[in-house]
Amino acid sequence: MNKRKIISIIGKIILIEAALMVPALLLALYYGDGDAPAFVCTIIPAIIIGLLFSSVKQSDKRMSSRDGYFIVAAAWIIISLIGALPLYLAGGFPSYWNALFEIVSGFTTTGASVLAEPAQLGHGVLFWRSFTHWIGGMGVLVFVLMVTPMENDNSMHLVRAEVPGPTAGKLVPRMRTTSMILYGIYTVMTLVLIILLIGGKMPVFDSFCIAFGTAGTGGFAVSSAGIAGYHSAYIEIVLGIFMLLFGVNFNVYHLLLLRKVKDVVKSEEVKVYFGIVLFATVAITVNTFDRLTGIGTTIRNAFFQVSSIMTTSGFATVDFEVWPEFSKHTLVLLMIIGACAGSTGGGFKVSRVIILFKAFLAEIRHIITPKAVITVRVDGKPVDKETLNSTKIYAAAYLILVCMFTWLISLDGKDMTTNLTAVLACFNNIGPGLALVGPMANYSVYSDWAQVLLSVAMLTGRLEIFPMFLLFAKSTHDR
Repeated sequence: MNKRKIISIIGKIILIEAALMVPALLLALYYGDGDAPAFVCTIIPAIIIGLLFSSVKQSDKRMSSRDGYFIVAAAWIIISLIGALPLYLAGGFPSYWNALFEIVSGFTTTGASVLAEPAQLGHGVLFWRSFTHWIGGMGVLVFVLMVTPMENDNSMHLVRAEVPGPTAGKLVPRMRTTSMILYGIYTVMTLVLIILLIGGKMPVFDSFCIAFGTAGTGGFAVSSAGIAGYHSAYIEIVLGIFMLLFGVNFNVYHLLLLRKVKDVVKSEEVKVYFGIVLFATVAITVNTFDRLTGIGTTIRNAFFQVSSIMTTSGFATVDFEVWPEFSKHTLVLLMIIGACAGSTGGGFKVSRVIILFKAFLAEIRHIITPKAVITVRVDGKPVDKETLNSTKIYAAAYLILVCMFTWLISLDGKDMTTNLTAVLACFNNIGPGLALVGPMANYSVYSDWAQVLLSVAMLTGRLEIFPMFLLFAKSTHDR
């Protein structure tokens, strides 16, 4: 393991995090809420540590695949530990562990909160809390690759370890250029959303915070009323559409920029993704239709919640805890499926669902005709054995870990529905669950140790399991 290279890169990441806190510090000074000292006391030590780490001399600049996985897992833990400090020092959280849970939820774009009244926080803390959604949505290391020159082979190891989905590829030959393209698309879409929200008469500060949560498919709100507090059908529709757009593989937008529309139309993942959204919206609309509220409101509520849960954004406009069981079960299934690979959304990913479903059908055909050569194909192309095997292994690991996290958190004494949906919501980076952690509740019902466990679940789910395990594997640390 190239320890000097790892320390140097982590130092750069710490410096970048310190720089990213500056806008929150400036807002804290502007509004004068008293949370500016919390940022100063975090930024200055972070700069010192970052400079010390990044100045470590490297005799060997090469990076192996295991180094890449180690850096990604370690970086996400470190930025969370540092990022939680302003929240705790500002006095908005009773313990550091509460603040850590909140900031891990931010960076992993989960949106699970321990706060009943977010509006009691200062503007600087509120901004930083939402801004972490935007930072974590596209990926911390992808951002680092955009602003820091790095050997292309080394950068590819980082992307493979961080980008969500069964595969990670380059849009163009150089990974730094790829990172710039991705963040360029991401930034433009975010700015368009901010303009539309301001046009819908949402306050400017709120528009930025909500747009960050939508772009990163996070879900932090700036008040206890959430999106419903704006009382605007226009805002709900705009957010519902943009949540879906940010849940699409960003490679699709690059193809559209290149005018390769046929390739986009052929994408099975995109078609299945929007097909599931349409089916779930219609099913929940029928199941929850209330003549008193009208068909238009029912469709809008169903569409917004399907969009929010499918993309793992976690915003809520209604208390779906009181919906019929069929609708609640549908939302839980959407939690598991999640968004597209290569998007800012979490979950199991639509592409994996497609691959596993086709692998299942292929196995059935193989049983019927043992001598036939059967190939699993996606978008007309054969899926290689490595991708097929890794998808199966991921599915097995996913199931085992959800069971393990649910079993361990049951020690906190909550009911099974609360525990299971809390784990699913955190592992899939969604936010609200059901029962005690429903859309109108929060995660303060859990003890500090349970919140730390759920924080581990959020990080494990966001990094898609393997980097977190490789971080502590003995073979990773061997030379």
